[in-house]
Order: sequence, then structure tokens, then C-alpha cells
Amino acid sequence: MTTSSQQDVALLLKSYLPDLHYAERLVQSFNKYNVENLMMYVVVPPSDTAEFDSLSGNNVKVLGEDLLGRHLVQESTGGLRPGYVNQEIVKLAFWELGLARNYFCVDSDAQFIRPIRASDFLAPDGFPYSVLVEDLELKVEPRYFDQYWRDRELSLRLIQAEIQLDAPVILTCHGHQIFSADVLEDFVRNFLDVRGWDYRDALAVAPYEFSWYNFWLQKSRPIPIHPREPLVKVFHHEGHHFEYILRGIGPKDLARGYLAVVVNSNFTRDLDLVEIAAPKPIALSPYLSYREVGQLLRAKARKSLRRLGRKA
Repeated sequence: MTTSSQQDVALLLKSYLPDLHYAERLVQSFNKYNVENLMMYVVVPPSDTAEFDSLSGNNVKVLGEDLLGRHLVQESTGGLRPGYVNQEIVKLAFWELGLARNYFCVDSDAQFIRPIRASDFLAPDGFPYSVLVEDLELKVEPRYFDQYWRDRELSLRLIQAEIQLDAPVILTCHGHQIFSADVLEDFVRNFLDVRGWDYRDALAVAPYEFSWYNFWLQKSRPIPIHPREPLVKVFHHEGHHFEYILRGIGPKDLARGYLAVVVNSNFTRDLDLVEIAAPKPIALSPYLSYREVGQLLRAKARKSLRRLGRKA
């Protein structure tokens, strides 16, 4: 239920201690580009709040996830560890704290690259935009299709079946959605409560919090749907990022289409923090072995010698 004291839109970051270095970089970029003094709420396990308190400021507030403790799990759910399930629950349940009518869920490994305004998230009528896409560019990528797409599509079809959404085309997103408190309240009252479920029961069926939201939005339509493409450019795999580096597409180019960029920490966690503004040689270096660097240098030397020979 919305109240007059709620903000129209805020940002939500669900994080934990191993991602503190990512969160620090995210908050730094948020503070740089937050031209309208929007609020970001950083929700972490109670044991991590002391470390994250350094991120607090006029527009950043750190909260313990125990504020939503009645929904959180202590055991594996649907084969997934409690921490993973709880970060999904927090995103779905955050509206219950009454802090914002709408909130943009952002990942720790994101970096904002241009000014952030409420109009990025809210349509002219005040309702949030809905990121609804097919992600066909990922479906055609062979490795992603084999490793992730097949199982994900099966899970999304399970969600559609549970809520009786008859839609041959899957329209959803991987993340970075603007959640509406009105939609989530409707989801709880008219779907979860009817079944005697909590958020954990839905996620046990399929652990895709954004698709539970998106499919319920399309099924129930408690608010107008204003579709738009993703606000965040996500590099889902090494090849995707590697391609952009080779093509010389940098932050200024990306900012023409996106609010933020994510180089997925699933494949960069063992590397130093990946900086999207790094020059091409530095950006490429984490992906090349010393052997490959040596081969590259030798190939460049041979080509240079051949050019010099032709000029002689």
C-alpha cells in the first residue's frame, strides 16, 4: 500500500560482503551521476552492515535484510543456497518497507555512465517503465544457449503455467527492472496469499524473481505497461565483452543507449575490477594469457617487418 511519504522512485542494491568492492564502485558512480538526488537503499545481511556503512551518505542508506526477516529462509530452497534465495526475496519484498512506490533493482557489479533521472524509470503518467525483451541475441549465442538458455526457458515456462499466462513469446528480463509496489502488492494478495504461499514458495518453483514480477504484470495488469529496452548494458559472457573491446566501443558510446554497464562478475570475479573506460590493451589484458600475448607480439613484429620490406 502506497503512502504520501513514499518516494516516487528509488534504487535498490542487494549486496553482501564478498561484493563490497563492486558496491563501492557502483555507489561512487551513483553519487557522480545522481543529478536529481534520488535515494539508493543498500540491503545487506546484518553481519555486513558495519562494513557497508562506509557507503552511507545523503542519498545512500544501508539497511539490514533482517527488516524483511519473516520472509527469509535459513535452508536451501529449490536446490539453491539460502543466501541466493534471500537476495531474490529481498527484491520482491522490499516494497513492504514503504520507502518507494517504485524501485530500480541494480546489481553490485554495475557502473553508471551518465546522469540518472527519475524520468529514466518513470513514464510521463508516473507509472514505471517495464523492461520486457526476448533476449534473442543471447538465444543465438551457442555457448550461452547450451549453458544457460535451455534450463532458463524451461523454468520461465513453469512460471507462466503457474500464473496461467498464455503467452507464446517470453517477454521478461534478466535483471535491472523497475519494480512497482502496486504490482507486487497485487501479486501477493491475488497470487501468493490465495495459495497460502510466501515468496520462497514461488522461488522454489523457479528462482527467477524478475520473471515472476514480469509475468504477473502481463497477466494481471494492475498498472499500465510501458515497455522499453534494458537500461543497463550487461556483458553476459567473456566473448560479448571481448567483442566490444575489439570494436572500440567505450563508455561514451554506451551512454547513448544505456544508463549503466555490467561486466558480469560471474566471469570476472577472479580478475581485477574490470574498468570499462580502460584503453584497449589494458581492457584486453585480463583475457589473454602470457602465451597469447607473446604470439600477438610476434605476429605484430612479422607484419611490421613485411611492411618495411615492401617499402625498401
